[in-house]
Amino acid sequence: MRLRDRRIAPSVPDHPVLLAAAPAHLESPNPTRSSGVTRVSSSQSGGCAHTGKRQWELSALTLPTSAEGVPDNRRSRSVGIGRAHGKAILLGEHAVLYGAPALALPVPQLAVTASAGWSSHAPADAGDVSFTMTGSASRPVVTQAADGLQRLVTEFKKTTGVAECPHLDVIIDCAIPPGRGLGSSAACGRAVILAVAQLFGRELDADAVFDLVQTAENVAHGKASGVDVAATGASFPLQFTAGTVRELRMGAVGEGFVIIADSGEFGSTKDAVELLRGGFQRVPGSQERFVRRASKLTRTAVRDLADGRADDFGKRLTDYHELLSTAGLSTGRIDAWVDAALAAGSLGAKITGGGLGGCMIALAREPEQGREITRRLHAAGASQTWAVPLGRFASHAP
Repeated sequence: MRLRDRRIAPSVPDHPVLLAAAPAHLESPNPTRSSGVTRVSSSQSGGCAHTGKRQWELSALTLPTSAEGVPDNRRSRSVGIGRAHGKAILLGEHAVLYGAPALALPVPQLAVTASAGWSSHAPADAGDVSFTMTGSASRPVVTQAADGLQRLVTEFKKTTGVAECPHLDVIIDCAIPPGRGLGSSAACGRAVILAVAQLFGRELDADAVFDLVQTAENVAHGKASGVDVAATGASFPLQFTAGTVRELRMGAVGEGFVIIADSGEFGSTKDAVELLRGGFQRVPGSQERFVRRASKLTRTAVRDLADGRADDFGKRLTDYHELLSTAGLSTGRIDAWVDAALAAGSLGAKITGGGLGGCMIALAREPEQGREITRRLHAAGASQTWAVPLGRFASHAP
């Protein structure tokens, strides 16, 4: 079932829902995190991106406002703004690619803002759009992301019938660490497409946003399930199954929160997917067993959440970690952190995302327990942590 363009009412959480895709209000990006920027120019064909790093303050970056060469009826504004946020997979990693359900939690602390503007002074080696990413993302990540984002903008123009236009400059301010399974590529894609749509004065429904961002995700990860695209625009914990999004009923569990710990290790989702697929091909029946076990854990967890059984839900998390670890998708460091979180009183813990590095999550019932879990994880070497409530939040991202 395809996503449908309507917002969900809290009183009917079981109905399939879609994330509204109206453009965000025009605001300036947050300049406080700009330790430097990486500028990427890419050709329209989506070929090799050219990267070069300059250290300068975001406050010194000024988006051009010239729209020379664009018909008057297409110049709705001089700057377009789009927003999104990170996500953490609670259950269902990898199995979601084979039709199983996945549960995801939006992470509003990890925000992305994209600002798109016209430019009459394009770099000599640029195509129709250049991307400037604030912070200090590594060159391979930025290059791969630029290829997907360039494809995204090209598909947007085809879909909306946008004719030739001046060069575009897009600034992306992303707080999500890349390669950690927290949805950085999907969130950047969502923010960019909303910014470009607002710049051109085009309203995209949720189906269109989903499909467009998926084009960038498929470049970044190979075959993408779509759960990241959905979760990076949601304001509630969700269940994702083959393109259908439902809000999770949380019961009393919604009063708890999830601690996310960053291992500092880059994990490639594409590599993890290929590793698991290779194992399935070598061992007959292993794919069916993996997907069956994953589906059972995830569907049971949905009932646990609805009935407020926090302890049982936590056990599903730990059991799912064992499934992923047995498949070779965890690391020694994250396995040790799962043990540390459980010893600190966590109700359940697991690796999150594609694996082979990245982050782990731990379920806490109340703040004091969460503080102890966080303390233990930092003592074990976590480079950074976040505490994310399991309930709804006031979304800034369509």
